[in-house]
Amino acid sequence: MVLWVFGYASLVWNPGFEYDEKIVGYIKGYRRVFNLACIDHRGTPERPARISTLEAVEGAVCWGAAYCIKGVEKERAAMEYLEGRECEYDLKIQVDFYKEEPGLTPSVTGVLVFASTPDKEGNKYYLGPAPLEEMASQIAHAVGPCGNNREYLFSLEEAMYNIGHKDDYVIELANEVRKVLARTREKKISSPVAHLLHKPQFALIHPQPLTETIIALDA
Repeated sequence: MVLWVFGYASLVWNPGFEYDEKIVGYIKGYRRVFNLACIDHRGTPERPARISTLEAVEGAVCWGAAYCIKGVEKERAAMEYLEGRECEYDLKIQVDFYKEEPGLTPSVTGVLVFASTPDKEGNKYYLGPAPLEEMASQIAHAVGPCGNNREYLFSLEEAMYNIGHKDDYVIELANEVRKVLARTREKKISSPVAHLLHKPQFALIHPQPLTETIIALDA
């Protein structure tokens, strides 16, 4: 028995289950978007993270990695692990997987993909689209038990680069998050406390010249 699973987000760089083969390739008719909430890994219920899911778009392709899992026991263990890890995804769909462009004939059929219903009533984790700046701010500040949201995005950016298929949308969002982080650092540097340290009342009283201090120490 053979199971194929397609990863398009964290599964690309960190599958977390035992597999027999990994193939870089793509699926058709879907694109990667950050419209799903994560409240137990990279975020919290009070400050949810934004993670990647799939959006059906005619003519789109989504690159990632397909994993081949052979054997009943390994398949059972992998599915049990994935069901817990991918709990925000309420859909399991089967797709054709292609290794080469233009991809006239699929390399593997019936590949399993975890996706989500694009409906807030159908899936409580679905956030929907938002302006780029708003998503970037949310990703920049969300933190959960498994790390912060921005590391997830930056790791995905790097993973896509490593497999030779950079995602312009991921790059654009990652760069916007970097801008948010830069502005946050600037605000900390120019905070009221930092300004107070430069005011006269915080200067040393009767500071000794450096030479006098050295003489006193030598004495």
